[in-house]
Amino acid sequence: MTDKQRHPPIVGTGPAPGRADAALLHWAGEQDTAAFAARLAARPAIANAYVELHGDLGAGKTTFVRHLLRALGVKGRVKSPTYTLVEPHETPAFPAWHFDFYRFDDPREWEDAGFRDVFDQHGLKLAEWPEKAAGLLPTPDLALHLAVQPDGSREVRAVAHSARGRELLA
Repeated sequence: MTDKQRHPPIVGTGPAPGRADAALLHWAGEQDTAAFAARLAARPAIANAYVELHGDLGAGKTTFVRHLLRALGVKGRVKSPTYTLVEPHETPAFPAWHFDFYRFDDPREWEDAGFRDVFDQHGLKLAEWPEKAAGLLPTPDLALHLAVQPDGSREVRAVAHSARGRELLA
């Protein structure tokens, strides 16, 4: 058994088996989450990307968003928009919106809140629990599927659904 087989990479960069538009990542701790967020923040494509975050409660979705927004230069508190559904942020270069659709249950809220207009604007859109707004959201550029492992680390399947998403994963 080689070292690579015994020890998965901390921040993977290779494609998942059979997928040139996907990567399987291993985040041993929050430092790895922050490192991946910083890597994404350095990519110009992030300025107008739509990123979906999938995973159970406690998987690290909001922690990832917090690290990404900090890496993009957002100051002040970065909190989960569980009750407000969306929190707007300003990076030094572009706007960003953090959605949390966990409590979303009425499609009329989509129109009433003006979410269609937000998704039509330039800027970064990050959505937790996107499956709760299925059919209303556009196809994401990048989808991150976070899963907590028995040792507390995270396995993250990153899937690009567009050229922008592939650029983010490059």
